[in-house]
Amino acid sequence: MSPRPRTVSDEAILDATRRLMGKLGPTRFTLAAVAKAVGLAPATLVQRFGSKRKLLLALARAGGEDPTADLLDHLRATIDSPLERLREFLACFAGMAPTPAELANHLAFFQVDLTDPTFHRITLELSRRNEAAAADLVRAAVAAGELEVEDEAGLARALLATAAGSLLNWGIFREGKARDWLLRDCDLLLAPLRRDRPRLDSGAPGPRRASARKA
Repeated sequence: MSPRPRTVSDEAILDATRRLMGKLGPTRFTLAAVAKAVGLAPATLVQRFGSKRKLLLALARAGGEDPTADLLDHLRATIDSPLERLREFLACFAGMAPTPAELANHLAFFQVDLTDPTFHRITLELSRRNEAAAADLVRAAVAAGELEVEDEAGLARALLATAAGSLLNWGIFREGKARDWLLRDCDLLLAPLRRDRPRLDSGAPGPRRASARKA
């Protein structure tokens, strides 16, 4: 007999897993919660993936295959300016912080990425790809005359570090949207490197000093 067709694809299960990670965090995340979200029995998920850890590994591997490729293709197709493509690439990291609670849940899962060797290998490869993609975007902005940079790879690392730290600060201050907060900090780093930055007119008079107050 041929096997029964799957009513829910693995891709749909992984999408539900990704959403629930942010909503539930590691303490409340269960196979039963995923099964309920996709309309399957928990036993069916055990049959396909084996355990919660293996399901999370399947999600990590799916994300580690080359998650930036489709995004970069989309950015090239929709945004003409290489600098704006770079900014939009960085802004996408705000997707992990729709709310402070979801950011906290993602960070809780990130602890597994740092302590479990198997998860860490996947996370390391993904991080290397993100760095390479950011560096390529910086190089494109330099080639287009939008940035003046000597160390493109170094700037890419600094921008990604700024984006990560900015999200943490947004989770603390909780002012406005994470995307706006992140772009504000990254733009501050980019401002001195932009070719279109405003330049002072050397012939213009300097700022006037306030006159001394008479007694």
